[in-house]
Amino acid sequence: MGSPAADPALLPAPSLIARFREDLAEVWPEGAGAVPAVDSAVSAPRLALAVSGGPDSLAMLLLAAAALPGRVEAATVDHGLRAESAREAADVAALCARMGVPHATLQVEVAAGNVQAEARGARYGALAQWMEDRGLSALATAHHADDQAETLLMRLNRASGVAGLAGTRARGPVPGARKVLVRPLLGWRRHELADVVTGAGIGAAQDPSNADRRFDRVRLREALAGADWLDVGAIAQSAAHLADADAALEWMAALEWRSCVKKEPMGLRYKPQAPRAVALRVVERIVRELDGDAPRGSAVARTFESLCEGRPASIGNLVVRANAGGWSFATAPVRAAKRKAQD
Repeated sequence: MGSPAADPALLPAPSLIARFREDLAEVWPEGAGAVPAVDSAVSAPRLALAVSGGPDSLAMLLLAAAALPGRVEAATVDHGLRAESAREAADVAALCARMGVPHATLQVEVAAGNVQAEARGARYGALAQWMEDRGLSALATAHHADDQAETLLMRLNRASGVAGLAGTRARGPVPGARKVLVRPLLGWRRHELADVVTGAGIGAAQDPSNADRRFDRVRLREALAGADWLDVGAIAQSAAHLADADAALEWMAALEWRSCVKKEPMGLRYKPQAPRAVALRVVERIVRELDGDAPRGSAVARTFESLCEGRPASIGNLVVRANAGGWSFATAPVRAAKRKAQD
């Protein structure tokens, strides 16, 4: 067993460890650079790792354990959707034991319906509870530059707006929890991570869905592999630039909300002052505030265009009218009466 220091075969090259440490410090400065004094009673923040057993997350495990010795813990979520999942989780647990890294296997049940969405929700819910129980400060996942490039191109092909094109953020909240989620590998390529695992002499799990051409991402990945004129790293960087633009639009939308959205007896009134991209976000927020559900972007755009032309519109359970004072949003009278009767 022993630690990575006692097993040199598991240690990535010093240059790779230093690179990972710098990337982690950029997204988690409050934790990656924290080194408590020897006599300090305050321990440094510890990092949680989501490790599936695939090459990307195994590389993250090796790099993180070397960069933050004694300050990482790993968890593998077993969704029970594939016969191999239990064995893959056991393999990760065995590797972590060899490295001296605490590990937990989190078993979840996935409800019927949209399996991918349900699995994601169950996964993050289990990880958040595990982090709470273990007192872990932040969660790291192994999303990398190739993931970013693939997501951006897929969403371009679906005419997504800036929010969709922004791709995966380097830092944000763990979905549904008050924990920090960081992605320190967004500047790394898939083949670089695979080389880290190969160099350690470890066999990684292979998800068969990654070779299933029924999925858009798999077909796009194959197309990218054959297009050597495309710079995947540059495409991924464009996603980061779009994330900055998205954050700027969110800031402007918050300012527009504070200054241009007023309460009315039956709902909210909005007198737009900002450009279309900002106003669309304000309209979307109004619908969420009054109706409870996030509307589709296409529905928001249609509503916006109708109001600009002075025509009334409906979106979700709301009716919207343009008047001299702006745009009035209210729950449709019939639906409001039904809701009151149900209450």
